[in-house]
Amino acid sequence: MQSEIFYDITRFSELDIHLFKEGTHAKLYEHLGAHRMQREGENGIYFAVWAPNAQAVSAIGDFNNYDEKTHYLKKREDGSGIWEGFITNITEESTYKYFIHSDNLHADPYKADPFAFYAEVKPKSASKIYTLDGYKWKDAKWMKKRKKNNSHKEAISIYEVHLGSWKRKVEEDNRYLSYAQSAQELAKYVKEMHFTHIELLPIMEHPFDGSWGYQTTGYFAPTSRYGSPKEFMEFVDVMHANDIGVILDWVPSHFVTDGHGLSTFDGSCLYEHKDPRKGYHPEWQSAIFNYDRNEVRAFLVSSAMYWLHMYHVDGIRVDGVASMLYLDYARKEGEWIANEDGSNINRGAVQFLQHLNTTVYANFPDIIMSAEESTNYAQVTGPVNKNGLGFGYKWNMGWMHDILKYMKIDPLFRKDHHTDLTFSFVYMFFENYILPLSHDEVVHMKGSLINKMPGEYEKKFANLRTLYALMMAHPGKKLLFMGSEFAQFNEWHYEQSLDWNLLEYKMHHQMSACVQQLNRLYKTEPSLHRNDVDPEGFSWIEENDYNANVIAFIRKGARNQKPIVIICNFANKEHIGYPLGLPSKGEYEEIFNSDFIEFGGETEELRTFTSLTQEAQGRKNSLHITLAPLSVSYLKKIK
Repeated sequence: MQSEIFYDITRFSELDIHLFKEGTHAKLYEHLGAHRMQREGENGIYFAVWAPNAQAVSAIGDFNNYDEKTHYLKKREDGSGIWEGFITNITEESTYKYFIHSDNLHADPYKADPFAFYAEVKPKSASKIYTLDGYKWKDAKWMKKRKKNNSHKEAISIYEVHLGSWKRKVEEDNRYLSYAQSAQELAKYVKEMHFTHIELLPIMEHPFDGSWGYQTTGYFAPTSRYGSPKEFMEFVDVMHANDIGVILDWVPSHFVTDGHGLSTFDGSCLYEHKDPRKGYHPEWQSAIFNYDRNEVRAFLVSSAMYWLHMYHVDGIRVDGVASMLYLDYARKEGEWIANEDGSNINRGAVQFLQHLNTTVYANFPDIIMSAEESTNYAQVTGPVNKNGLGFGYKWNMGWMHDILKYMKIDPLFRKDHHTDLTFSFVYMFFENYILPLSHDEVVHMKGSLINKMPGEYEKKFANLRTLYALMMAHPGKKLLFMGSEFAQFNEWHYEQSLDWNLLEYKMHHQMSACVQQLNRLYKTEPSLHRNDVDPEGFSWIEENDYNANVIAFIRKGARNQKPIVIICNFANKEHIGYPLGLPSKGEYEEIFNSDFIEFGGETEELRTFTSLTQEAQGRKNSLHITLAPLSVSYLKKIK
């Protein structure tokens, strides 16, 4: 049956148009794009697209053999720049695009829908008609307790995952796992390892596998590589059923310039700045959003809101925040435009991020907004009403850089680099931090975490165990990239599965057991997580013993919760009878030792100690403890 087009139906009210023009509309996905509706009892699809500078816009697809002359949309007369029309007889999952008629001969006229909910599997690039209604969520129990699970006072240990390479079906031409397959296997694994959340590298639609999702085309479409949108909803539901939060990596900092995407969308620089000194990213060879444009801000905020609203995700990690904040980011002199006062802060981006966080938290106060921000920009997690950006957390890139620099050094020479170990403790409460050992540290010839460690085979594992034990005890929430938990030797590659066969080897299996136990302790011991972002949760015992390569500190919870004493030996030698000041007199139990034999070390039994009335490190009570080489111990008072 032939499709007809009508222009007497719309999804926009006057208020919607006002908010869109103002840049404050937060749910544009309910209006723009392709939506199933009825007109006089007849089913059809309502199309709406923002293209203010187009000469004409056609809806093309399976329903009209991609003929741009059959179904012209009509431009609204309210100055919004929106073209719309209602077309009958279009089936679910039909493919479609917009044909943008413009006077720019260099712009690709065949455009995917910026608000499409679904897309063809790459290398094809058309959008697909898809109705999100009808999925029956089963996560009411999780959603009810999500506020507590995402609280600054709770344990948050994040497993960072690239869905396309966590596991693959090697025996089936190395194919991806589907959303359904990965949901069941991943949930079981994450739960067994005692991680609290997963963070997915961008699953928004993207054309190039090698971008890992960071070169996005579909800001409202989960990639079709692994299945349909409703199958991704089921993926989230499965995680929630297993008490696992889902955080999505999201990229509002730049976008891919593939012809079918947002670049020169209506023949003009619509989503990006026209001047390449503001609109082109030289490092990533991509386009930069124009944060000064109201409609662009509404587009991006609506994208973030969409994943939280329609997919029940529990948080968003904003990628590349530093690149957004600075006009001269990755640019040489003469390649950027300063503000009138000569400053380099992108004020439009600052306002956008503040508006984003204000809007998102107003609607979803129980979620996590985190920023990948690598500079000393002040108050990334500060409140917006005090000129902060309003994020819930900031990735502590400084800690990551310093601790990996320190750990790479032969223990014999670490005493000359002690400040790399301790400097993060100086500023650890300036922001609400997540400590990341992320995908960025195990790609581009940087080597895997285990291969960054010095020494022969066993020493590499001992060093890595000390790194993980310090990370879990250091104030701040935790993030670890997949494969690192069992010490994968190979650098991560997006086209192949993790080396799961390594778990058949003793040292790798024991490393996995060590991470599992650290996660379990972090979750079950309140003093290790309750005050992760509060100065009340920490005090030094020893920070300056660089000759011994030792630091020691106390993690504290509420007054009625037992403190945990942490003592770290980063030297490749044993310290016998090391004096350690204690919070108070009494008996102390060793609840973790990274040198424990079950983790691949040599310590056969965990110990108990009775305090001595002898001063050490300025404290009245102490004990003498033998510290194994390259080891971290956690002590808890039991009496």
